[in-house]
Amino acid sequence: MAQKNSNNLMDKLSSLAKRRGYVFQSSEIYGGLNSCYDYGPLGTELKKNIRELWWKTMVYEREDIEGLDSSILMHPRIWEASGHVEGFTDPLVDCKKCKMRWRADQIETTEGCPNCGGELTEPRMFNLMFKTFMGPLEDAAHVVYMRPETAQGIYVNFHNVREASRQKVPFGIAQIGKAFRNEITPGNFIFRTREFEQMEMQYFVKPGSDEEWFGFWKEQRIDWYNRLGIKKEKLRFHEHSEKELAHYAKAAFDIEYEFPFGWSEIEGIHNRTDFDLSRHQEYASKDLRYYDQEANEKYIPYIIETSTGVDRLMLTVLVDAYDEEPERVVLRLKPQLAPVKAAVFALVNKEGMPEVATRLFENLRKDFKVFYDAAGSVGRRYRRQDEAGTPYCITIDGQTLQDQTVTIRERDNMEQIRINLDKVYPFLKEHIT
Repeated sequence: MAQKNSNNLMDKLSSLAKRRGYVFQSSEIYGGLNSCYDYGPLGTELKKNIRELWWKTMVYEREDIEGLDSSILMHPRIWEASGHVEGFTDPLVDCKKCKMRWRADQIETTEGCPNCGGELTEPRMFNLMFKTFMGPLEDAAHVVYMRPETAQGIYVNFHNVREASRQKVPFGIAQIGKAFRNEITPGNFIFRTREFEQMEMQYFVKPGSDEEWFGFWKEQRIDWYNRLGIKKEKLRFHEHSEKELAHYAKAAFDIEYEFPFGWSEIEGIHNRTDFDLSRHQEYASKDLRYYDQEANEKYIPYIIETSTGVDRLMLTVLVDAYDEEPERVVLRLKPQLAPVKAAVFALVNKEGMPEVATRLFENLRKDFKVFYDAAGSVGRRYRRQDEAGTPYCITIDGQTLQDQTVTIRERDNMEQIRINLDKVYPFLKEHIT
């Protein structure tokens, strides 16, 4: 396998992403909108597959986790209770010469502007939440925020979900949804964007058992990346020091991946103690304690949080799968995640082969995302599918008309086997699901 060139891999990957329909620059025909992206046909499928695998792992395979889909717009007092109105800020400096903005904690402000060397302003705090207004009047009484995280919607629905599902502590609530942060310095393609999709699970536990559950979820989450097909040597834990810990956290670990631009966080696991429910109990004047019937006591549960992003995981999967060989570029995506599961070809567009290929394609597409390609030589069609990450290519040829067998070519090793037409469906079912 060829060695990846980390210096230009991100440029190559972003080019491939556009060419094959994974990711497009948002509003491109108008010059684009910085750090906002649209997901094309293959990108939409890959994101869906990542979401479904996470949801299956968290909700379907466990009896103690329930799903939720909370509103993007919530009562503004929620963000006061959570600390986002007061503390969700970054230090910002402006260049007096070129007018570019920078996060003061990410540059050496004494050395001037990284872009032009110009003089920088004094740092000022900048809140990362997007602010808007609800209703016809644009005044302070009608301010609402685009949520910067999905977790708060889980906390304020703690009792609603618990009572509706009849769950007992310990139990979790999982949610997938959009969040918005007015980042000062987004970048690295879709790694850090202003609009993104989070997958968060908040696990409510009895105080005193939190360290045990923190360790449990820490190991569960690192093991999950094997199901994504991510290389183990590219993953590591980063423990937050006392200076790094958020104000609500007793302990925190990041799962980091080694990107071409360095080790960076792809998931966070946090022991949030009883901070969140205590704050909402105070600000909403509602009793959010849990009554433990067995122990005959009331307490505010501690929360173990796991939080990751669909967009960031998509980039992780693409970087990890990208490979170059002398005669081809290939995305070695795990078949379960691959946007297109199989491509169907007719060797030549005559002699009855297209008709057989079309019938097979129509039968398979009822249960699989498949692609029919009739343009160019079979070799070129193989290369296009390799680059798109399609794990299997099925070719109808002259022998098919004689004995009802087809060729199945495997993406990673390019080996080919022949099987009967009626065995294609069970073959895909076995190798993809």
